[in-house]
Amino acid sequence: MKKPQFKRIVLKLSGEALLGVKREHGIDIETCRVIALQIKEIVQMGVEVSVVVGGGNIFRGQENERSFGVERTVGDYMGMLATVINGLALQDTLERIGVPTRVMTAIEMHQIAEPYIRRRAMRHLEKGRVVIFAAGTGNPYFTTDTASALRATEIKAEVILKATRVDGVYSADPLKVKNAKKFSKLSYISVLRKGLKVMDAAAISLCMDNHLPIIVFNLLKPGNIKRAVLGEKIGTVVS
Repeated sequence: MKKPQFKRIVLKLSGEALLGVKREHGIDIETCRVIALQIKEIVQMGVEVSVVVGGGNIFRGQENERSFGVERTVGDYMGMLATVINGLALQDTLERIGVPTRVMTAIEMHQIAEPYIRRRAMRHLEKGRVVIFAAGTGNPYFTTDTASALRATEIKAEVILKATRVDGVYSADPLKVKNAKKFSKLSYISVLRKGLKVMDAAAISLCMDNHLPIIVFNLLKPGNIKRAVLGEKIGTVVS
């Protein structure tokens, strides 16, 4: 049996990943279960798994600033609370299939989750628990992409697995542009220069400064999280 290439990972899930293929907003519980089963598979291989989850399926601060007329800072805090909802949904799904899980939030809310404390998060991982980081960085104007880069650096993760709806990074949106070119490998600088929407510039810069690779892959294909952990060539590697 092949051994995992990474001991400790951060799995970055967008809020949209929890929509499934049928819903336009909210959480699809069956999709949550499919993701949870894939996480359980790599936990059983001995991989220490943390998850950063977005909130775009419920509320996206930057976009809703225009449509709802709320101030950007307020919208971002609303988006952070949406990530907590998603984190709790994923925690419940994981624990229903026997995976011990902790939700840690950048904004304190003791009744429903633990506050983020770096050393405690690392201890949970060492004990085989999945740790879900919610509420982003706790600050407005920072995305959950930046939160995933920050948390990965803090807990000494070896890679960020960025789960998306497409099978890697393209020169343009492959769902809209027929001849979009797929990249198998990219440097951090190339991503920044080309303006490719892998992660935002702050997240890419943080990964570059700390030599933290990013693997962008299709979450909708079953088994892809395991393939990424095993070091198989899937998606796009940014390093």
